[in-house]
This record gives sequence, structure tokens and C-alpha cells, in this order.
Amino acid sequence: MRLRFLRSHVFIWLLAGCGLSSISKPQHSLKINTPEVWQVAGNRTNQQISQGWLSEFNDSRMRTTVLEAQKSNQNLQATAARLRVAKELTIQSRAELLPTFRVGASGGLTNEGSQTSERSGLSLAASWEPDLWGRLRDLNRAVAADFDAAVAEFRNARLSLAATTAKSYCNLISAQQQLVLAQTTLDSFEKNLRIIERNYKAGVPNVRALDVQLGRTNVSAAQRTVKARELDRDDAARSLEVLLGRYPSTTLQPGRDLPVLNSRIPVGLPATLIERRPDLESARARIMATAQRASAARKNLLPNLSLTGSGSSTQGNFARLLSPTDLVTNITLNLTQILYAGGALESEARLAVERNKAAIHDYAQAALEAFREVESALGAESSLAAQEGFLEKEVEQAALAERQAERDYSEGIEGVDILSVLESQRRANNARSSLIRLKNERLQNRIDLHLALGGSF
Repeated sequence: MRLRFLRSHVFIWLLAGCGLSSISKPQHSLKINTPEVWQVAGNRTNQQISQGWLSEFNDSRMRTTVLEAQKSNQNLQATAARLRVAKELTIQSRAELLPTFRVGASGGLTNEGSQTSERSGLSLAASWEPDLWGRLRDLNRAVAADFDAAVAEFRNARLSLAATTAKSYCNLISAQQQLVLAQTTLDSFEKNLRIIERNYKAGVPNVRALDVQLGRTNVSAAQRTVKARELDRDDAARSLEVLLGRYPSTTLQPGRDLPVLNSRIPVGLPATLIERRPDLESARARIMATAQRASAARKNLLPNLSLTGSGSSTQGNFARLLSPTDLVTNITLNLTQILYAGGALESEARLAVERNKAAIHDYAQAALEAFREVESALGAESSLAAQEGFLEKEVEQAALAERQAERDYSEGIEGVDILSVLESQRRANNARSSLIRLKNERLQNRIDLHLALGGSF
């Protein structure tokens, strides 16, 4: 009898092993080949990695704003709640490795003629899966990897929120500066119009009715620009207020000046910095989670072993419920193997392996996108810095030309008409507006670089 029992189980395990060998094993990690340094960053001494990239912008108000967003932003609070959910799932997963005990109680009254008797009972049941093949341990490690991914996603949400808030902060200041420039331009056009109208009424030579009309057109255009800039400023304020968890009331008042970068990007940044990006850490954890689930799915093809036990007692015999002799007597060993399920188990195992492959390809693509983001930001930094230098010279020369044209026109110098004044004003204002945009764009690019690198240099 014992020999037939062993032979039957060997036969079952051989069948299970045949199905298992036909399914490929999962992959737990992926190595991405990276250059030692970023291609556009040079090859000098590598700099130490530090924290607190906001300090590079030399703006305490920006830091305070980011801290407020990280404290009050609703999306970040939701991500934190999902992190706590992942933590609770790890507790549930570990519990699967431990025995389960259940206790029940019953009681009642029985009427037999004139006699009433009381009855009561207590029952105890226990079950445990010894995890013979390590399937439950694989699932436990998968849930732990899910938690690691959730932690990385929370860190990524914090970093993204900090970057988005810092960019919105700069956008609001830039919008306010554009509004101030538009108001200053309107004041200048109104002043010029008064001079033109006065000279026209006084009969100054070369001042025509056309000059008055052009001056009034300029004032109307400037008034329209002021309204448009007010709308831009209000939209920027609302966007930042929502990030801060505030009602979008446009009451947030920006500072006057854009942040100033304290330092240049250090040369020779190691490309391995990219590995600390929270989104890539999360993707690596997802690879581990899918690999462990694929391993568990493959082990579903093997026999399942479980132990169950139960006991009960009536009133007055509760002590027997925990008697070691009775407990051992009632323990049952269950060994089960699914021989045929229409290919469902094999399909589930192959599906889990394909999910693992998909997670690997997702990670590889995310890494390539991360490399592109860093290289693009590094490349844009030098270009934007050079453009800013040229634009500052353009603003300086355009301002000189504007003042010269206004002075020549007011003095009635021959050959200087209103069109010369308007053209000089247009160029000067366009240059000033472009400089505000470019400075903001350079700040946005530096923030994007820190976001792409996953932190500071």
C-alpha cells in the first residue's frame, strides 16, 4: 500500500515537472549600458552628488512655496495614501505564510417537557500551507517589490511636484514682469501721444494728422496688451494656487524678480546619476515584482500541500480542546495536484512571464527617455546662456535707439518721423519681453535638468 502511494505521487510530480519545463523562467533585472559621462557635459572631474537642488536658485520664497505644496497638494496626499495601501498589502502577504486559526462558540436551551437544559460548545480549526515549493514566498517577495515601487513612486511624485511648483512659481513672476512691462509701455505710448497731439495743435512742422492716428493706435494696442497680460498673470496665479492646495482666487502675490542661478552646471557629471531617478527605481521594482509572480505562477503547476486540523468540545470539556493528543489526532494532510484544467494554469504561467518581459521593455524605454531628457537639458543650457547674453546686448542697444528716436522726434529734427519712433519702440519692447521669456525659459530648463537627473548634481 505504501509503495503504491509513493509511486502515484511520483507520477503526479513527473506530470507537473513536464508542464513546468515548457515555460520559460522570468528575468529579475536588466542592465542598461550607459556612458561614463553625459555626451554634451564634457569629461572633467566628476562632482559629488548632493541634495537640495532648490538652493541653486537663491530664492528662499521659492523654497517656501515648494514646501507648502509638498505639505498641502492633494495629488501628493493621494499618492501617500496609496503608499500606505501598499504597506498594508505586505502585511497581508506575510500572513499567508503563517497558520490560520479559527474559533467558534455555540449555545442554546432545550425544552423537554417540564425540563429545560442548557447546552454549549466550542470548536477550533486550524489550517496551514507549508509552502513546499516556495510559491507563497515568491508572492510575498512580489508584494514587497510592489511596496518598493510605491515608495519610489511617492518619491517621484514629491520630486515632480517640487519641480512643477518651482516652474509655476517662475511662470507667475515672469507673467507679472510681462504685465509690468505692458503697463510701462502703455504709459510711454500715452506720454508720446500727448506730445504728438500738442505738437500737432501747435503746428510743428512734419507733425501730421497721421501721426496722431498712429499714436492713438499704439495706445489702444498697448491697452489690449495690458488686458492680455493681466489674464496671463491670473492664469499663472491660479495654477500655482491649485498646486499649493489653495482655492484658485488669484490672490497669490508673486515676487518682483526671477530667481538667480548660483552656479553653472558642473562638467563631467556621471551618467550613473540617472539610476537614482525615482521613476526608474519604481520600474526596476516592477521588474522584480513581475518576476516573482511569474515564478509563483510556474509553481502553481506543482502539487499543493496543506495541513488542517479541527476539534470541538461540549460544556465542561473545554480543556480537552487544547489537548496535544486530540490536536495531533485531528490533523489532516492534504496533497492535491490539478491534472487537467483546460490549459488554464499553463496559460497563467506564460501570461506572468510575458508581463515580466513587458516590464523589462518598459524599463529599457524609460531609461532611454531619461537619457534623452538629460542630454537635451544639458544641450539647451549652453544655448540658452549664449542667447541670453546676445539678448541683453540687444535690449541695451534697442533702449538707446528708442530714447534717441523719441528725443529727435520731440526736437523736430528733420528726417525723423513718427514711424521711426514707433519702430524703435516696437523693437525695444519686443527685446525686453523676449528677455523676460528667455530668462524664465532658462530657469525652466535648469529645473527640468534636476527633474531628469532625479535631484541635485
